[in-house]
Amino acid sequence: MHLRPATPSDLALLRYWNTKPHVIAATGGDGNWDWEAEFAHAPDGRELLIAEVGGRDIGFMQIMDPAQDESRYWGEAAPGFRAIDIWIGEEADLGRGHGTQMMRLALDRCFAGAAVTAVLIDPLTSNTRAHRFYQRLGFTPVERRMFGTDDCLVHRLEREVWQSQAGRK
Repeated sequence: MHLRPATPSDLALLRYWNTKPHVIAATGGDGNWDWEAEFAHAPDGRELLIAEVGGRDIGFMQIMDPAQDESRYWGEAAPGFRAIDIWIGEEADLGRGHGTQMMRLALDRCFAGAAVTAVLIDPLTSNTRAHRFYQRLGFTPVERRMFGTDDCLVHRLEREVWQSQAGRK
């Protein structure tokens, strides 16, 4: 698996994935992204990534620094955090380990810089399958929170927990 920067040439694919029922169910009411705006404005502290397997696009990720986020989606965030959005595009690619690979690559990327102390993720409270998935990776639920109209269970992964898994340093 490889993570590459998403580009405007990915617009049709991203729009298409946003119509998929499993993506809509995972991203909630606030998950309808304005892709043109996302690509027109590339703020510091944010990466839009496409996951590829064997040259085939299979998923999307956003990694962002909540302290630098102009929308203040996460509120007033202290430095030292990253937040991740993730989804698999096609139903046929679900349950095949791709999400785990994507998250491991993203978490390695997040924790590559010593300044990052923890990573946040905000699955919908109703998405218990996602909760189990993130908890298997070492995330801990920390608070239930409304983001717009979405009722989410925020999870947090500390650097020390990530490093202790599989002997990372």
